[in-house]
Amino acid sequence: MARVYTFRGLTIEELQKLNLEQFTALLKSRQRRAIERMGIQYKELIAKVEKAKKTGKVVKTHERDGVILPSWVGMNFAVHTGKEFKQMEIRVEMLGHRLGEFAFSTKRVQHSAPGIRATRGSKFLAVK
Repeated sequence: MARVYTFRGLTIEELQKLNLEQFTALLKSRQRRAIERMGIQYKELIAKVEKAKKTGKVVKTHERDGVILPSWVGMNFAVHTGKEFKQMEIRVEMLGHRLGEFAFSTKRVQHSAPGIRATRGSKFLAVK
């Protein structure tokens, strides 16, 4: 049986019928304040998303702190990480989170092994 995802007791179809003010009432305070105080870039992003929804194109953005809205579910975004654009598809579980939470800007650090004819402990000694 397929799992039906709900956000604060509402299904995705019910959420998509809500306007922006009704959806912000369901969010936590930090996300609600971010949407209420949205700047010019976030308003431009919302307009860009509405335009891309009609054409089906990928939305490229630098706006990592944009809160994910229900109308964005199923769309493809390319979020800038500081070096490149990471592409992702917006799923229902992402509602209320920020775009930057799903486009990591750092990689996992992998330290190398010690040099030739060195012991494991000598890796941490000074080079001198």
